[in-house]
Amino acid sequence: MTVDSGYGDIFGPQVPRTGDEGQTATFALASAAYRDTGVEQILDANSEWHQSAVKAGRIKLFRPNLGEAFSRAVVDRMIGPGRKPLIQSFGAEPQVVVEHCLAANNIRKERDNRLTVVMVLCGVLFLPGLLAWLLVFQLRTSMARREDRRVGALATVLLVAVGALAVLFLVKMPFTGFWAWYARASLVLPVVGWYLAKQICERTAADLRERWDGLLAGSSVGAKVPEAVPSSPGENAAEQLRQSLAKLSAEQRSNSVFYAGPKGILGMGTRWGSWQLAEDLVAADPTREIHPFRSWDVIRSIHDQLKMLARGPLNTGGFPTPSIRHWVVTPIGENAKAVARPGGTDVEAYQVKQHAIQDICNKQQFGAGDRHYLGVQWTLWDGQLVITMLITVTVLHETLRIEVTGHALGPVHPLFTSKSEAPTREVSKSLKPWETRTIKLPLVNADEVVRLAARAPLGWYPPLLNWLGGSLVLPEPFGLRHAWADKPWRHRFMADDALRAATPVLRVVHAAAIKVLEENGVNTEKFGARSAFLSTAVQDPAPRKADVYDA
Repeated sequence: MTVDSGYGDIFGPQVPRTGDEGQTATFALASAAYRDTGVEQILDANSEWHQSAVKAGRIKLFRPNLGEAFSRAVVDRMIGPGRKPLIQSFGAEPQVVVEHCLAANNIRKERDNRLTVVMVLCGVLFLPGLLAWLLVFQLRTSMARREDRRVGALATVLLVAVGALAVLFLVKMPFTGFWAWYARASLVLPVVGWYLAKQICERTAADLRERWDGLLAGSSVGAKVPEAVPSSPGENAAEQLRQSLAKLSAEQRSNSVFYAGPKGILGMGTRWGSWQLAEDLVAADPTREIHPFRSWDVIRSIHDQLKMLARGPLNTGGFPTPSIRHWVVTPIGENAKAVARPGGTDVEAYQVKQHAIQDICNKQQFGAGDRHYLGVQWTLWDGQLVITMLITVTVLHETLRIEVTGHALGPVHPLFTSKSEAPTREVSKSLKPWETRTIKLPLVNADEVVRLAARAPLGWYPPLLNWLGGSLVLPEPFGLRHAWADKPWRHRFMADDALRAATPVLRVVHAAAIKVLEENGVNTEKFGARSAFLSTAVQDPAPRKADVYDA
């Protein structure tokens, strides 16, 4: 049977087709791969639970920008050799983000190849002049970054003074012959190379910004990753990349998640509400015993009834069709830096098999071990809001407990949804100095050309480049979606959607459970009274930090 997932051939790069819906969060995260802003901006997206960091390098001239650091870090972390397990990105497609990171790396690699040729012909062959100009620009960059404006102005004066000295040196050469002409070329050709490099950098910057804005505009910009398509059986690198992307997609579909204490379930957000129905199992007929049943019987009935959530007596839109899945939840420490997915014969392609889930539901209700939850999940606002309601049923001694918890994952940080802005500067009008006008600046300034040209020859070995210029340190345990997610409570309508989902789910869960109890000869009077009380309590409009216990 063939399943159309909305993507291309599984043996090629899986790129979303034009017109796909619910990809706002995916495209927002993918746009970071094409950005040319400062890498420090990523720190603005840190939350109280997840902290990215920028690792400083040895030489400022080799520092990366946001797109360079982000795309390299994401590719290495998500499909690199020997990578650690990942957290699922609910509401997003991590493979699409990775493919855009690979595509951005390819665009920059092509640019760096051209810049390397320019560097060799106009720089390395005339190394003394190149080193002299690089030293000047390095000093100028260090001085320009000072907060003191006088030091910043002195940096520009330094560059002009060195240029004047260079011209004077060309006119009044202290020696003659071959070395005189070589000295002249050493001063002039690096400047010519800079001009050629500027043209290359401008074209690439325009291409990257067009893709950046195209993704945020929803035009479904395709990620060109030709190396992910093996053209012959002998292409091991392409086959390995294809398998890595397939492994990433398989892990995204895993039914195993991790509970990190106050951080909530990683990938689903923190727990904002909890409602528990717990009463004793008493026979409806004192002369007859309760018919034996198990937690799985109650969960299966709840599962069947939750499928009907999209239906209603009135034609008012209502719920979209939710995703209903059985989850295996593994507890980890609040500050754990890694996770370990379940393994063994009960797991296949990151999926815990059905019989194992059933055993966990029926037996692992107290003490150490994984727990079972039935989840109903909505991905709303084009992937910007993920609402998850989790249900668990436990039976201890004669008490049956049905717990419903609400989790909400908010939109990606506004940093990722900001479009590119053309560099501009305000200057005074020549005839009316009291008025100003805005002029457009080149996409790539002089310092940026020097930085890109200096980094280009080292692009073939990223670890060295990271050591020299620095890199982006991703928060662990890492998942693309939850790492940079905001809380939904700052958005009025998103908060309303999360709060409104709780009441219908709670009532469906209780009705399905009570039906099973009645069928098995249990007195449901107390269960009904408790359910009515919870139906009133769930209408409290205030979300809380249900995972933070004040004890």
